Amino acid sequence: MRVELRKPSARDEARFLEAARRSRAFLRRWAPPPGTPKAYRAYLRRLRRPTHEGRFVVVKVSRELVGVINVSEIVRGAFQSAYLGYYAFVPHAGRGYMTEGLGLALRWAFGELRLHRVEANIQPGNTASRTLVRRLGFQREGFSRRYLKVTGRWRDHERWALLAEDWRGHHASPRIVRLERRSRVRPDDQR
Repeated sequence: MRVELRKPSARDEARFLEAARRSRAFLRRWAPPPGTPKAYRAYLRRLRRPTHEGRFVVVKVSRELVGVINVSEIVRGAFQSAYLGYYAFVPHAGRGYMTEGLGLALRWAFGELRLHRVEANIQPGNTASRTLVRRLGFQREGFSRRYLKVTGRWRDHERWALLAEDWRGHHASPRIVRLERRSRVRPDDQR
C-alpha cells in the first residue's frame, strides 16, 4: 500500500485548507470540502460525535494529503450502518490512491467499527466515483431524485451499498489480491 489513513487533527488545518483551495474547482460540483478555518474546526467537532468518523488518506513516503474519507450517520443496534463520503485532492485524483484508501477504510469500517453496511450516494454524472465503488464491490441499489443539496441545488443521486459479507468475499477475489500486491511496490520503484 502506498497510502495510510490518519485521523484529522487541528495540526492539519493549514495543510487541509491549502489542499481544499487547490482543489476547489475540481470538487465544486461533487463535494466542496470545508474551505475556511471556521469550517475546518466545525468538521473536527463533528468527528468527535459517536455518529461520525473521518480519516485523511496520506501518502506514506511523502506524507502528502491525498483525500478525505468520512463515515457518517453511524446507526448502531440492529442496523449497524453508515454513509460513506470521500473526495480526492488535486493533483492526486486518478492515481489509484483513493482506491487504496477506501479499501483501508472499508477494512476499518467492517472490522474495528463493526458495521454491517455502508452506503455511498453518488451523483449520476460522477463517473470516476461510480467506477471506484464498483471496483470495491459496491452494488447499485437505486436512484434517489433530488436527494441531497449540493452547492445550493437539490441533486439526484445513485445509491450504492456494500455489506460486510460481500466485502469479505470481494476482498478475497483474485482481482483484489492482485491490486493489493501491485500496491505494495515502493513508490520509487514505479515508473
